[in-house]
Amino acid sequence: MFRTVQQTITTQLRSILKQQFDLEGQTVVIEQPPAIALGELATPLAFELAKRLRKAPRAIAQTLVDALRTAVATGSLPELTSVEVAGAGYLNFKLTRGTMVRAIAEDHHADIGGPGFRLVEHTSINPNKAAHIGHLRNAILGDTFQRLLRPDAFKSGYQVGVQNYIDNTGVQVADVVVGFIHLEQMSLLRVRELVTELLESNRRIDYFCWDLYARVSQWYTADPEQTGARKAIRLATLHALEEGENEIAEIADLIATSVLRRHLETMERLGIAYDFLPRESEILSLHFWEAARLLMMEKGVLYLETEGKNKGCYVMRRAGSTGDTPDGLTGPDEEAKVIVRSNGTVTYVGKDIAYHLWKFNLLPNRDFGYRQFHQYSTHTCWISAVAGEDPHPSFGHADAIYNVIDSRQNDPQNNVVQALRGMGYTEAADRYTHFSYEMVALTPRCAMDLGYTVSDEDQKRSYLEVSGRKGFGVKADDLIDRLIAAALAEVDQRHPELGADERAGIARQIAVGALRFFMLRFTRNTVIAFDFHDALSFEGETGPYIQYAVVRAANILRKANSDVAEALRDLTQLPVPRLSLLLDSDEGTSLWETWLLASRLTTVIEQAIATSEPAHLARFAFQLAQQFNNFYHRHHVLHETDPDRRTLLLATAAVAQRELTRTLGLLGIDVPPVM
Repeated sequence: MFRTVQQTITTQLRSILKQQFDLEGQTVVIEQPPAIALGELATPLAFELAKRLRKAPRAIAQTLVDALRTAVATGSLPELTSVEVAGAGYLNFKLTRGTMVRAIAEDHHADIGGPGFRLVEHTSINPNKAAHIGHLRNAILGDTFQRLLRPDAFKSGYQVGVQNYIDNTGVQVADVVVGFIHLEQMSLLRVRELVTELLESNRRIDYFCWDLYARVSQWYTADPEQTGARKAIRLATLHALEEGENEIAEIADLIATSVLRRHLETMERLGIAYDFLPRESEILSLHFWEAARLLMMEKGVLYLETEGKNKGCYVMRRAGSTGDTPDGLTGPDEEAKVIVRSNGTVTYVGKDIAYHLWKFNLLPNRDFGYRQFHQYSTHTCWISAVAGEDPHPSFGHADAIYNVIDSRQNDPQNNVVQALRGMGYTEAADRYTHFSYEMVALTPRCAMDLGYTVSDEDQKRSYLEVSGRKGFGVKADDLIDRLIAAALAEVDQRHPELGADERAGIARQIAVGALRFFMLRFTRNTVIAFDFHDALSFEGETGPYIQYAVVRAANILRKANSDVAEALRDLTQLPVPRLSLLLDSDEGTSLWETWLLASRLTTVIEQAIATSEPAHLARFAFQLAQQFNNFYHRHHVLHETDPDRRTLLLATAAVAQRELTRTLGLLGIDVPPVM
């Protein structure tokens, strides 16, 4: 409802600007004043117009207020009770509390959504070992963002496709294949047998590969005399993977596919699912790059360097240059981005450009084959193939792309955008978002909880970086298991009367909520230092704290023999004047603040989408939980004897429960029945 009023005021102000000043297209910023005594909404519009209109801001503000007061008096703005000029020219708006609360109770809110296909790519774990804690931040960010975009019972949303890019021919997979062949001395047949043995004994191929990957990383440099030869083995293995149709490539495909299935199971524990799994092997075998190369050369973006250090390479022209070298250079452009090496191999950036041309439906006559790979309870997840199944869905027609990739990939991502712009696809480049984020580390306490030896010096540090190559890291499933075990110990203590299965289910909800919220509460450009105790705390800015607030609200309604729908329906039967009287007092203002905050959900969703920052939604959830808990401690709802006031108090608990439950759902967090 808050956003609906914002939109109504904005429309009215633009109409006044047209009538009074003959201005059109003016941006109108509607914000909240620092104190509710000043009003619920305000705008600095008069200051923004002062220079343009050559008038004092207060004079402009007075003209706007006079016109707005006429609209209020004639009933055009029933949500407003007054409009005032404040300070040197601010416009402050006070809302009709009774009217607003009734509208909020009836769930009137501005919709979010529109046409077009949004493609969200996230997770994208190399299928060479178990997922780790850093991968969880990527996946949780991406999954939450697609929830913000996707249609649901609350909003129309957008058509969304969720992709998980599988680099099954890259150097990380090559490394683990080297481990199987040269350290474990395994043939293709033996690898097949091992995969079957692990599956039948309920052991994990991704855990086996985790240890093997660390060993092979150390093996490369363990013997200085063999370093060159071993690195040559690595390079030859990588080439075999890229060429395909050989035994080494078959081993890689078997391992990568087996590990991928484990990754999907890990993510499904957190409520994370995918629509399509495009693999690099198909990008190579279906010749996406060849089509992209021809297009880039046709558009004048790619050229063959004939001299200098990049001689024999195909390089990408810098943005803004008109010749083979940037303006002002007389020799070769030594800083040009190499797309195809002189030996004919395509760089990561080259393959990524081809892939993103496909995403935007800009790659002529190229598409993946599609094969069913994994069945979720709600839909099928498809994987790329050379020859696929029919019928199948389509994913390569995005109107907007969001790539959840860590900040270390800023340069390659910028190169893709530069290539799109260079080819003249400026609209696509503008709708390409690198959804970057910083790494996840561990607090020293968390590292010690996980059994690592931490030196006295490291114990003084704020965080410790993890490294899969060095064997210092946290497997995602181990982390989830530890969180569930800790949550279960708390649930067992608080609710011994419940059955074992019910306690286990509640513990899982609390653990998943704790993990997801911890990964979401920090802005994307913040390094996270994960800590078990902080994440699972029932106090402070945590998932369990917010879940507990919802459970408290539900308990109030249950003890009153009511529920959310009934409590809000009862409120709408109260006359607006009576509601306003209850809300306009000093004590009523604290109730009104809860309703006002609860009504801001669509505004926060819009902000989170516009800024690609789910932390805004996590912060909103915490603020609303805090607001409700203050209400809970201040008002004795069940002991209230005035029937109208009791109705308002119960409805306040109900609206907090409704909006917190919705918000947690968008964050991918369930509400347990008890805490």
